[in-house]
Amino acid sequence: MTENGILIQVYHLKKYFPVREGFLRRVANQVRAVDDVSFTIKAGETLGLVGESGCGKSTLGRTILRLIEPTAGRVLFEDQDLSALDTRTLRHQRRKMQIVFQDPYASLDPRMTVGRSIAQGLRAHGVGNAQEREVMTVDVLRRVGLNEWHRNRFPHEFSGGQRQRIGIARALVLRPKFIVCDEPVSALDVSIQSQVLNLLRDLQQEFGLTYLFIAHNLSVVEYISDRIAVMYLGQIVELAPRALLCQNSLHPYTRALISAIPRPVPALKRERIILNGDVPSPMNPPSGCRFHTRCPQAFERCPLETPQFRKVEPDHSVACHLY
Repeated sequence: MTENGILIQVYHLKKYFPVREGFLRRVANQVRAVDDVSFTIKAGETLGLVGESGCGKSTLGRTILRLIEPTAGRVLFEDQDLSALDTRTLRHQRRKMQIVFQDPYASLDPRMTVGRSIAQGLRAHGVGNAQEREVMTVDVLRRVGLNEWHRNRFPHEFSGGQRQRIGIARALVLRPKFIVCDEPVSALDVSIQSQVLNLLRDLQQEFGLTYLFIAHNLSVVEYISDRIAVMYLGQIVELAPRALLCQNSLHPYTRALISAIPRPVPALKRERIILNGDVPSPMNPPSGCRFHTRCPQAFERCPLETPQFRKVEPDHSVACHLY
């Protein structure tokens, strides 16, 4: 951790996926899933990452953990450059970095009992003996709201919310410092979402966790996050503390997302901003500002020049030619 309490530092991170064509499978194009992204995450905070489906949020989270190898850029965890680590050192650091996957049905092995699935990380890292691992497994199950006897049951015997609690327990059992929450509530019923979100907040306070919380629902991100980053077509277009972003958003895309949040009081109507057209392909992103093809405030400079991601206030950064 740096002197100012920063745990994660991301510098100019890129991840391109090659598109191969023809008999010789030559690279004909590239999908620019993550394209020049930079930000930091302080220890103990939750950074929310929001954007439409297909904008590169999940790819960014997995690239930070090196579950996907980056095309370019650097990720520093506790001041260590993860891209420069050898396999053994990276394996040691992975105990401190975990992920909760989006789909609680697909992320658990149906042939393993819940106890074996949770203890798998402990076995892989050589933590404790069989008896000690069983004690750790029972302890973490209780902390996520499940019972000791649940460890002998199989995933198909649980509901979606319970399976996601098991996924959280699996990430938590190694006592990590940083967890990527990859849309952990998007596959759950609305009534269960709040329970899982409150569980994540309680665990964060108890264990001093740091989260990168990925979602496409801005209201969910607003509830759990300290700061929010808005992503569009592989790039972050705005980053600010939660209250500042929701009350004084600057980027037209962020304003459109906020206008779509339902109000709890129907009488308090919000002017809805409707974006025209579809999200462009990440294989052929628009020139200049990538949002200009849908932006209601676009002008002649937008398609010609890529806006720089810069601070307009001490804690507020935006990539837009309007500022």
